[in-house]
Amino acid sequence: MRFDDSLDTVLSADMSTPFGAQSTWRQLVDLIGRGRVAASDVAIARLASIRGDVPPPIRAASARALAFATPPAALVAFFAQDELAIAAPMLRTADLSTDEWAAILPTLSPAARSVLRHRRDLADGVTRALQSFGSVDFVLGAPEPVADAAAPAQTPAPAEIVAPIAQPILEAEPEPFAIPETIAPVSPFLSIASVAASMPLVAEARRRAEQASEGGSMAPPSADPKPDKPQSGTFPIAELVARIDAYQRKRAEAPAPPPLEIQPAPFVPAARQAETFRFETDAAGVLRWVEGAARAPLIGLTLDHGAIGSQVDGVASGAFRRRAGFSDARLVVDGTSDAAGPWRITGIPVFDRTTGRFTGYRGSARRPRADETAEPTREARNPAADALRQLAHELRTPTNAIAGFAEMIEAQMLGPVPQPYREQAGVIRSQTSGLLTAIDDIDMAARIETHALDLRAADVPLAPLLTRIADDLAPLATLRGTVLELQVDDPALAILGDDRAVERLIARLLATLVAAGGAGDRIGVVARRDDGAVVIVFDRPKALAAYAEETLLTIDAESEADRADQSGGAPLLGTGFALRLARNLAVELRGSLTLGDKSLTLRLPVAFPADMEQVSSN
Repeated sequence: MRFDDSLDTVLSADMSTPFGAQSTWRQLVDLIGRGRVAASDVAIARLASIRGDVPPPIRAASARALAFATPPAALVAFFAQDELAIAAPMLRTADLSTDEWAAILPTLSPAARSVLRHRRDLADGVTRALQSFGSVDFVLGAPEPVADAAAPAQTPAPAEIVAPIAQPILEAEPEPFAIPETIAPVSPFLSIASVAASMPLVAEARRRAEQASEGGSMAPPSADPKPDKPQSGTFPIAELVARIDAYQRKRAEAPAPPPLEIQPAPFVPAARQAETFRFETDAAGVLRWVEGAARAPLIGLTLDHGAIGSQVDGVASGAFRRRAGFSDARLVVDGTSDAAGPWRITGIPVFDRTTGRFTGYRGSARRPRADETAEPTREARNPAADALRQLAHELRTPTNAIAGFAEMIEAQMLGPVPQPYREQAGVIRSQTSGLLTAIDDIDMAARIETHALDLRAADVPLAPLLTRIADDLAPLATLRGTVLELQVDDPALAILGDDRAVERLIARLLATLVAAGGAGDRIGVVARRDDGAVVIVFDRPKALAAYAEETLLTIDAESEADRADQSGGAPLLGTGFALRLARNLAVELRGSLTLGDKSLTLRLPVAFPADMEQVSSN
């Protein structure tokens, strides 16, 4: 046998604070509403005692959470006594028997019963019970009497107002059309005459009519200037109608005002669209010189289709990677300048005559003809990559929660914890850290696949970055018995790229090499500037020296686990996945990763190379 002490546990909780009361409210409502505990008098009484400490939004949310959960009649009756916004979700979905509804209906307010009248799934007995309340639920309350400015200061009591109306009804014999007893004695509706009497214009007309009836100068012509009986009761509206007719006649006879002369808007000529322009690029394919069109939207565009800011098709990007010429490639420029719109571009490569190195492109652009289109082809979204991103998002949330609780247990933030449990919490925290790194790698790969990677170019100093990454990997290098040696030729060397992506690229690449290292391995990292780019050379450890390039990229996690020793540290997703991710991320940063026989070479754009000419503002 098992004893469920959930109710006793909730009732024994501290409810002296607002947080405690709200937590107890949610737990009690959920336990009772889902049938886990009985709706006892003690539980309902506890809910009633803390209802004032629970804000209405939380009470309404707990009522909505029990939709289609078949809460018991006692809980439905308890919620029905609350505000209509809180009781309505429970009344709309509660599933009770006819007897239970019959017992609850007399305790409901007319507004709550109106919610049940809109349901079409109630039994016939419940519908008849609602109809038995008659017109009582449809009576409108009488409005508060409004004191008239001209009325005496003393106003009769409500009993004095109701008595003249209610008394004849009580004393008179019943008639076929007698007023039902359920109708309110004072009607909330006002006649048109009483509403019109409160208007200032009508009040002024009534005052003048009363002066005229007393023999004033404004009296209208009549056969009997002094009537035997003064006017009383309803005010004369004939004068008001006459005044309105006179006003309309005078308005019709008055000359019409001259029409307003609207000054026409000045003629704004349409912006002239440039038809052609010439351009030059640097060795990275970035436009640095433009003539014939606005330079602002063109300077900085790149011919590399996979780089940020590129708006060209694969014709230009493929030719750029082969350092070959191209013709009639498509380009789209955003904005409202004269260079905005579609273009067709043609370029030829330029090489230095002395060294033979590639220095960029020179070319021209023209508007496409009517039979041409200049829109770049858009790759269809990969549903598998989108699903992978969603999966990574769903895994990251619980993993972060587990890591947070493990860290709290290890740090004894919730109270004293025995040493064995603290050690287990440390192991859990370490394992979740590796799992989070693998989830981030999966999300990064999916973003690259769907072209959803948000990169922002900035200057990333290389020497401090390498030092920080080496310090983070020092425990892993000590565990593997590997030595890291850093060498940066220029301390001021910086990379042009997104700082987070650059750090992640170098960190994941270096961590993969250190994890594959063994006792006595030396992994050297040499960074230098070469032809407008930052070149970083990583030595391959002995464990990876026997693998060719294609084989190295196919090492999965299972084979990694088979060959790894007991020291651990291998990538969770495998060395091949880590290297493929690093290579794709390098391409996104407008660089490249080359896997050599003895080393790995990473090339990234350099920040503000010395040989780049500045654009003149003259």
